[in-house]
Amino acid sequence: MITFGSVARRGRGWLPLIGLNSLIGSAVTLALPTILGRSVDAIVAGDGYTRWLIAASAVIALGIVASLVDAFAGAACVAETTAWLRHRLVRQVVRGGPEGSRDFETGDLVTRVSANANDAAQAGPAAVTAIAAIAPPVGSLVFLALIDPWLAAAFFGGVVLVILVLLAFAKRTADVSLAYQETQGRIAARLSESLTGIRTIAAAGTTGREEQRILGLLPELHKQGVVTWRILARSGAQAAVVGPLVLVAVLAVGGVQLVGGHITAGELFAASQYAVLGAGLGTLTGVIGEIARAKAGVQRAAEVDAIVTVPHGSLTLPVGPGHLTFDHVTVVADGNVLLNDVNLDLPGGLTVAVVGPSGAGKSVLAAVAARLRDPSTGHVSLDGVPLQAVSRHELRYAVGCAFERPQLVGRTIGESIAPDAISPVRTLAAARATHAHDFVSRLPNGYFTSLRRAPMSGGERQRLGLARAWPASRLLVLDDATSSLDTATERQISRTLTEDRNHRTRLIVTHRTATAARADLVIWLDRGQVRAVAPHADLWNDTSYREVFG
Repeated sequence: MITFGSVARRGRGWLPLIGLNSLIGSAVTLALPTILGRSVDAIVAGDGYTRWLIAASAVIALGIVASLVDAFAGAACVAETTAWLRHRLVRQVVRGGPEGSRDFETGDLVTRVSANANDAAQAGPAAVTAIAAIAPPVGSLVFLALIDPWLAAAFFGGVVLVILVLLAFAKRTADVSLAYQETQGRIAARLSESLTGIRTIAAAGTTGREEQRILGLLPELHKQGVVTWRILARSGAQAAVVGPLVLVAVLAVGGVQLVGGHITAGELFAASQYAVLGAGLGTLTGVIGEIARAKAGVQRAAEVDAIVTVPHGSLTLPVGPGHLTFDHVTVVADGNVLLNDVNLDLPGGLTVAVVGPSGAGKSVLAAVAARLRDPSTGHVSLDGVPLQAVSRHELRYAVGCAFERPQLVGRTIGESIAPDAISPVRTLAAARATHAHDFVSRLPNGYFTSLRRAPMSGGERQRLGLARAWPASRLLVLDDATSSLDTATERQISRTLTEDRNHRTRLIVTHRTATAARADLVIWLDRGQVRAVAPHADLWNDTSYREVFG
């Protein structure tokens, strides 16, 4: 579970280094006024001031080195923590599957994993810096007490007011930081939606309206930014008023004590410097702001980390033809029954078409068969082993999936077919089997063509999606994966599927009569229930079945 403390602790070895350098900086800050005060007294006395000036120079040099090391350690700590957090969040999203991230919009997820993760990674350095920043005022109070108790009393009264200002600032800025990050995520989500449907937007001539929809949240973002700066300005102004009061109080008391002969001129100078340190507590507003942003980032990252990952077993599949069984499978989502008590016993090695009207549950059935989602009740077995008990590697080796709108990943066409690129021969075989090789071979760089720059139609993308799924050893699940193909290519691929030399089970969601006719069996779904399981020719006599195909 991601918390502010767990993120802060990821700094590991960097945090002690940051803390050490912060303490060195605090020690330098506390030592310098005393050394300079002694220098003043030595100068007034006209003797021995050289050693104090050398000591002051050495202390200043030490402070500079500590600041440089602190800056490097802080940057390294944030970079390492950000990398860890992003890796963890991406793994959680990927392992959560389609259902795990269903409650998040794509753009918002990207914002959480990128920008918010970086904000959250500031937790460790900001917390250490905030703790170390307490040392100068506390030390100042101690040194002033050693010089004169009345100086300490005057200093303490002023510092209490500064602390109250900081507490109020911390409380107000935390809520604003979270609201600001949430609004950024909503803007990113809207932009992501528009980029996905950019062709539709351009064709519909609604570009201007879409710009207004995306940027419509900018006033809200601006408002929250203004509120943040107002809080910062108000707190800064309050600290700017209280700070000089601390200095004036200490100087007034110090002047009286100097006239009374209780302190020296050098001690009064040192006291004034310690008073400035106490007044400088107001500079903590920047550190507190970082902590507030880190807390907001941690909260948004924790919501992603809470995604329930799909659990996998450790079993391997026995030798078998891909015998697929649905045992009282019911799927319920948001109170809606998507599949209702489905029982199927599909012999291995067959081509099985899944048909039905829109909303019948075809894609849900395909997702459950491929274990892209789990049933609410019941279970699915492949060659006698429940899918939930099969190891992740074994399952993905045995089951391949292709979709109507495949999301191709990788740098090149070849990587989009076989991301591991272990065997170019297998990549070529998959491309040939799905007739993707026909157009890939015509590209300037063939399988090494950049995926982003390759001009492809919807049908060509589908062929690449089919090629990616093709190496599966037991079960191919095709969810309307040939809908964008031309009739000739679809017929060729259907023939390849029905004449599969590997004798795998092929579960094909389709709206095409020809595809259903070539299948060995047809599963006819209606409102989440299996209406019939039979060959297409047997079902064709039913008028309701024919209406499924329009």
